[in-house]
Parts: sequence; C-alpha cells; structure tokens
Amino acid sequence: MKQVLEPSSARRNPVDHILDLIESGELRPGSRLTETDLAQRLGISRTPVREALHRLHTMGLAEHGPQRGLVIAHPSVDHIRQLFAVREGLEGMATRLAAEHASRAEVNLLREMVMQDRELTDPLKLLARNKLLHSQIVQASHNKFMVEALSNLRVHLSLLPGSTYTKADRVQSAQAEHEEIVEAIAQGDGDRAERAARLHISEGFQIRLKMLAEGSNA
Repeated sequence: MKQVLEPSSARRNPVDHILDLIESGELRPGSRLTETDLAQRLGISRTPVREALHRLHTMGLAEHGPQRGLVIAHPSVDHIRQLFAVREGLEGMATRLAAEHASRAEVNLLREMVMQDRELTDPLKLLARNKLLHSQIVQASHNKFMVEALSNLRVHLSLLPGSTYTKADRVQSAQAEHEEIVEAIAQGDGDRAERAARLHISEGFQIRLKMLAEGSNA
C-alpha cells in the first residue's frame, strides 16, 4: 500500500522523501518514477517533484527506463565495485575514529548489540541489525561529516539486490567480524579497528560478487 504523507511532513525536501522510499524498499530498482504518482504520494505539486527527479538522475539513483520516463537505477557490477571501494575506506576510517572517541556508554551498547545478534538466524532480521550496528559505529566516530557521507552512501547500498546473509556460513563469519570490530573499538585500538572493518567490508563485497555471478548464470 502506497503511503501518502501528511501535509506537515510534505514540507520536507521531496528528494529526502524519495530517498526514504528507496531505503525502505518501497521503491526498488526498475520502479517507475512518475511526477503524478510522486506528487500525489508526497502531497505536493509536480514542479518540485520534477526537480527532485532531475537531482536523483544526477546522483545516479534514477535512470531512463525502456519506455519514456525515469526508473530507479539498476546498479552495475562496476557501480558496485566503486561503491564498496568507497565504503571500505569510509567505514574503515569511521571505525578508527570510533575506537578513538567512543564513550563508555557507546562501547557498552555496541557490545550488547553483538551479543544479542548471536541469537538471530533470520536473514531479514540480521540485515536490519547489521545496518543498525554499522550506523551505531559511525555515530560513535563523533564526526558529523563522516556520518553524513555514509548516510548518503547507504542509500546506494539499499539498491543492491538480496542479502549476503542468505549465503551459507556468512551469518557466523559476519558476526565474528562484528565482534572483532567492537572489541577493537572497546580497546581503543584504532589500527586494529580500521583493519577489522576493512576486512569485514571486503569479505561482504566478495560474497556480493559471487551472488551476482550466480544470478547471471541462473
């Protein structure tokens, strides 16, 4: 069921609203983006929607579909490679900063989160918890520009199909990697934390590539 926003919330930037729809999964790669539909959904006129769609196209989140108009973009393999290269660098640095600046309360929260995640087996719940943990680590960096950069990157990540948590053994390996990252943060070891975070992102990327290859050969 399509969500129609209240007038008060419609005063937000329409680009932000559309990004929310992408992150929530309501708009997926290939979803058509029409001015009329979005204007009705957001409770605004078509002019700001038209401007928002132009910006989304500039950001690489929308592309021209087989028919007239724009659709949510399908990320290419090259796009994904570039995305993970940036993610590895930024999250590695964010994790280093978290090791240097996280408060005791933040460290305790991260430890509690990884302990709770040990009990989970459902891929969708694990994916949601994974996003939450990564977000909490970035917040613990206490660098607002890092938070903003990775928030923007997360929108692009939400376009990737499937979840690496559906692959055999990834749940256990990812949880072990999370525990290593959090322990490094708790010890205040920036080098170890960054190294662990980079390895974690790299491992996820390799599994993502295998998933794409399996999909193309299916």
